[in-house]
Amino acid sequence: MCEKFCFCGGEAATKAKFSFSPDLFWLHLKELPAFRALLRATEARFYASLPFPEPVLDLGCGDGHFGAVALPRPPDVGLDPAARPLREAARRGAYRLLLQADGSHLPFPDGAFGTVVSNCVLEHIPEVEPVIREVARVLYPGGWFYFSVPGPDFLALLFVGRALDRVGLRALGDLYRRFFHRISRHYYYDGVEGWRSRLERAGLQLLDVHPYLSPRALAAVELGHYFGLPSLVTKRLTGRWVLCPSRLNLWLTDRLFRPFYEESPSPRNGCLFIAAEKKP
Repeated sequence: MCEKFCFCGGEAATKAKFSFSPDLFWLHLKELPAFRALLRATEARFYASLPFPEPVLDLGCGDGHFGAVALPRPPDVGLDPAARPLREAARRGAYRLLLQADGSHLPFPDGAFGTVVSNCVLEHIPEVEPVIREVARVLYPGGWFYFSVPGPDFLALLFVGRALDRVGLRALGDLYRRFFHRISRHYYYDGVEGWRSRLERAGLQLLDVHPYLSPRALAAVELGHYFGLPSLVTKRLTGRWVLCPSRLNLWLTDRLFRPFYEESPSPRNGCLFIAAEKKP
């Protein structure tokens, strides 16, 4: 393994800033269902001005699309507990090393990485504290941990739930929120202080938070789950979400969803992007 990839933390790691494509939304839209492209492209923008000390670990890399597309140079290592998405990540050929392992038992020595990225992963882990402790362990002092999670307003801002509330059907609105919670497979909707507490217990310091997904953008993501079902069929049959990724074919989809990607910041948002540093 060392011939391909060397875990060289500390002073030997090179700090780099990634330069970004001017159109992250299109890079995602041509390969993903529109609602997922909106979500992932929005998250990808947060990495534009962040330091990325090397090596970089993508914790919960899944099929590798986010690591390959959202960052101009993919992370060195991708790790996921599921074998099937890792096979797709391997076909992309973006990572130097892919491993199947549990996030609560990372197969790396202390201080092996300068950066850990975990995009929309932690909220799906029933016992997340051991994973955060492992992240802190494999980061060298001064290393960075970047992750995104749903925030405390996520369920309250769901479009269908709010619509039912407005017409006096609060019980049905609550039922819908429970339904969406279940299909989203989320365990956490904590605010900043909840994540700050977890990070500090592991020896990490929360340095920056960016709320994202306004009520309008979250509605586009939410409703896109249902309108995107044909894409799921396409994926199952062909292995691709989008059969014809041309500008002409996706012109209307781009026109409908891009305004949510380009919208101004909102006072209430559904998700949080968090940057933390390992304390010296």
